[in-house]
Amino acid sequence: MSYLTGEFNCKLDAKGRMMIPSDLKKQLPEAEKEGLVINRGLENYLVIYTKREWDKKLDELSKLNEYDRKAIQFVRYFTAGATNLQPDGTGRVNLPKNLLDYAGITSEVVLTCMLNKVEVWDKKAHEKMISNEPENFAELAEEVMGNKGKGRDE
Repeated sequence: MSYLTGEFNCKLDAKGRMMIPSDLKKQLPEAEKEGLVINRGLENYLVIYTKREWDKKLDELSKLNEYDRKAIQFVRYFTAGATNLQPDGTGRVNLPKNLLDYAGITSEVVLTCMLNKVEVWDKKAHEKMISNEPENFAELAEEVMGNKGKGRDE
């Protein structure tokens, strides 16, 4: 699998349409044929998946216990608002108003590639999130990535 790379500044038109940047479009060759899926993020941002990646997420969710209340609640909130996006002939996608409202997105947007998905942020919210970078990023890296190999040979 190839991972997505880049950060892109975009603007929405009055109808909530966004042009997919050409550098990002090149990384999503299947988008024209299969479409994309946009959904709410875990915080106040949106997430765009390729149809293939979205189906993988749904496969994971389908394995959860359908009688477990927390699992049901998680699936309900995770999939709430999920919408298929089909780029038009010029490469624009229409972002649903209910999702734009959820993320507080008005007109200026930052698209941030995160491995196999694209986060869609309101520009001001993205700037605030980025400005909260930990003072010691090395400590965070050690905490998250430092024990990657531990326990394999034990």
